[in-house]
Amino acid sequence: MPESRLMNDSPSNPISLSRHEEHGHRPIHSHGHSHGRAGESRRRLTIVLVLTALYMFAEALGGWWTGSLALLADAGHMLADVAALGLALMAVWFSTRPATPDKTFGYYRLEILAAFINGVGLILIAFFIFYEAYQRWFTAPSIRSIPMTVVAAGGLAVNLACAGLLHHDRGVDLNMRGGAIIAGVVITIFSWNPIDPLISVFIGLLIIWSSWNLIREATNVLLEGTPAHINLAAVEEAILQTEGVANVHDLHIWTITSGREALSAHVIHAASMSQPILLQTLRTKLHDRFGVDHLTLQMETPEFEDDTYHFCHAGTACFRSERD
Repeated sequence: MPESRLMNDSPSNPISLSRHEEHGHRPIHSHGHSHGRAGESRRRLTIVLVLTALYMFAEALGGWWTGSLALLADAGHMLADVAALGLALMAVWFSTRPATPDKTFGYYRLEILAAFINGVGLILIAFFIFYEAYQRWFTAPSIRSIPMTVVAAGGLAVNLACAGLLHHDRGVDLNMRGGAIIAGVVITIFSWNPIDPLISVFIGLLIIWSSWNLIREATNVLLEGTPAHINLAAVEEAILQTEGVANVHDLHIWTITSGREALSAHVIHAASMSQPILLQTLRTKLHDRFGVDHLTLQMETPEFEDDTYHFCHAGTACFRSERD
């Protein structure tokens, strides 16, 4: 009698850590194993959020008082940091909520949606910076360079403190704050005010560069595209090379949330092959070689190859093997 079996192997550990790569706008979740780690992560994120928000207001006031667009641009960037941190905390909280019948994956995708919104907001901030820089290039206002340098140095100190709390590199942030300090020093020594809009454009370009990567990655996840670090053909080859596998079709790989990949496929196996052994072999191989956490396989014998539904189109994260 034809046999068909579904295997669903997925860890149920809640997201317990949210950290930001690059300059604080790419939420990355790692899956922990204790509520203690989750509580510590939330505490650190909250401290960083408060520090960043307080200095954002200080830097905005400093930019207005000193007449420095570079400080205002950096304050705008810190506003995006505050939004990212707030959304990350919200995502950590939502991710601990259990799945429901209408949300069977829970709220893991919330962080991806938040990242996309944050990226769009950063792009808008960057274009505002460009507009203001263009205006000030022709009518540069007087700038209080010494207070400007002090405020920028304070922002650098806050950034270093936040980086230490989150245990990661914030290289782009340091470049931005360093640029504002350089502008203040140049204006103090050479009285060349155009350096301020120039540094502001530099900050805007860094924002766009990081935001574009953020939007691109978030869009790929929301469209359930194949993860960039996984080669679909290599996965198909690894399955086919497993002893007992005759063919594979309807292979899909997608990202549920950052660092949590899922895979589904129809695997045709020899009728004499033990399904439990084959399932365990594939589960271990796909997890160890490709980092797949959520695995769903439909096992089929050569006599029963489910060829009813196929949603494989060019450019999608689906692969249908044509091998005999």
